[in-house]
Amino acid sequence: MARFLLSQGYQVVGSSRDAQIASFDNLVRLGIRDAIEVLSVSLNDFRSVLQGLFKAEPDEVYNLAGQSSVGLSFQQPVETLESISVGTLNLLEAIRFTGKPIKLYNACSSECFGDIADAAAEDTPFRPRSPYAVAKAAAFWEVANYREAYDLFACSGILFNHESPLRPARFVTKKIVSAACRIAAGAPEPLQLGNIDIQRDWGWAPEYVEAMWAMLQQEQPDDFVIATGESHSLKEFVAAAFAQVGLDWREHVAQDPGLFRPTDIAISRGNPRKARETFGWQATRRMNEVVAMMVEDELQRRSGHGA
Repeated sequence: MARFLLSQGYQVVGSSRDAQIASFDNLVRLGIRDAIEVLSVSLNDFRSVLQGLFKAEPDEVYNLAGQSSVGLSFQQPVETLESISVGTLNLLEAIRFTGKPIKLYNACSSECFGDIADAAAEDTPFRPRSPYAVAKAAAFWEVANYREAYDLFACSGILFNHESPLRPARFVTKKIVSAACRIAAGAPEPLQLGNIDIQRDWGWAPEYVEAMWAMLQQEQPDDFVIATGESHSLKEFVAAAFAQVGLDWREHVAQDPGLFRPTDIAISRGNPRKARETFGWQATRRMNEVVAMMVEDELQRRSGHGA
């Protein structure tokens, strides 16, 4: 998102709980660290959020903060709920307090839908099945309430899974790609995974940030599902990653029952029709291409030629 906004001519100000000690590794990796001002802001602290807004004087705010791992949310449900729902509420209230026409993008999640039989659209009911999804659903309704009650320009993007090489190692897609490259280089340890029969709608993160930005360029604020409209199983993702390095995944992957989540979503797929018809956004990268780009980046980094 930061790189895209810079390409659009924005002055970008980012925030971190402690900007003095944060490494901002991904900004460094993208070569844009020096182009971005950073502030110390804790979304759980209303005063901190308010100070940040008055200092940055933003026209647009992209709320991508909060605990972001579904798996970790089962271990840290309180921190997950507070960082996402309380943090979003503080941001909304602080924007209202300033009285300035600040546009807000809020990162919602496809996890809010839970198990669905058909592709989920904006009017599909939420049935969250994780602490993370519960928190994101609460934040979604906070945004909708402030938009209606206080006339804030506030949007939620209900994004389905969007991947890139910047994913942290704890995410299963990054874990799979890293393991495939590691095993192809001769490492003997197999890849341990949980439920590989789940299906997800995987897209390319750089495309999804363009949709996030487009939402704030509309005349009226609204909520949008952002997805490819296609689902693939985790097994297919694994097979594609290992095929990219010339391996048969079945010879290198083991299932670990300890990695199964207490509750999980079997099938997840989005319907991005509204975004396409409203502002012309449509995903062009599909799962196999996303996997190929992630593997290529990982191989380049391992050979010392990564960005």
